[in-house]
Amino acid sequence: MSVIENKILLKKERQLEIIHQINLHNKILSSDLSLILNVSEDTIRRDLNELALENKIVKVHGGALSKSYNVSATQADTYAYDEKKVIATKMIKLIKDGMTILTSGGTTMRAIANQLPNNLHVTFFTVSPLISLELAEHPNVEVIFLGGKISNISKISVGGEVVSKINDIKADFCVLGINGFDQEGISDSDYEVVQVKKAMIKSSRQVVATTISEKLNSDLRLRVCTLNEIDYLITELSPENELLKPYQGLVKYIL
Repeated sequence: MSVIENKILLKKERQLEIIHQINLHNKILSSDLSLILNVSEDTIRRDLNELALENKIVKVHGGALSKSYNVSATQADTYAYDEKKVIATKMIKLIKDGMTILTSGGTTMRAIANQLPNNLHVTFFTVSPLISLELAEHPNVEVIFLGGKISNISKISVGGEVVSKINDIKADFCVLGINGFDQEGISDSDYEVVQVKKAMIKSSRQVVATTISEKLNSDLRLRVCTLNEIDYLITELSPENELLKPYQGLVKYIL
């Protein structure tokens, strides 16, 4: 987690940084924003309330969501849409007819769902209501939504019932949306989401981490997995890009 140190931001600057952090990670806790910006949680709550009233973010209990998390979200609402479109193109090249794929949520996965070829016959298990609706638009995709308690801030199914369902699956790929990614591995800020992602990794033959490069070298408070548990790292960058050099040899394949 990158903390802004030794600098007092003006209110407008602080709120712009809050919007950036929410858009970058799709979701964020008030407590994390407090640490990043080095201000009180009361200040963060006031900022979030103001930004929600201005329709710039979606305020939820304990934090905030990007507007792209709404079912009605448009391309214009999606942060780094062009980069995520490149990632989607790379991911789709790995998918073959007959595969079974486990996926979490997030706007990168939404871009993948939107670009799936109509002639592709695959089965998706997902914990995201939004992704399940996107995938259901494809004529030859079987979609199985792993329902349970919906996390207020992550908008995916969480809890023991969901983990138990995931444990019964043997998927070809696990496609993970990423919130934090550095040389230690994948990280997140929500304990229940971490447990779901851990179960997805264990139930899959291969694990694909999809993330825009801006999230590289970021670390959140809870560890999902180490890099040796990841088979593919997909970003919008060329695999030879300087930003990816620290990960060469730590991840099996970088696309």
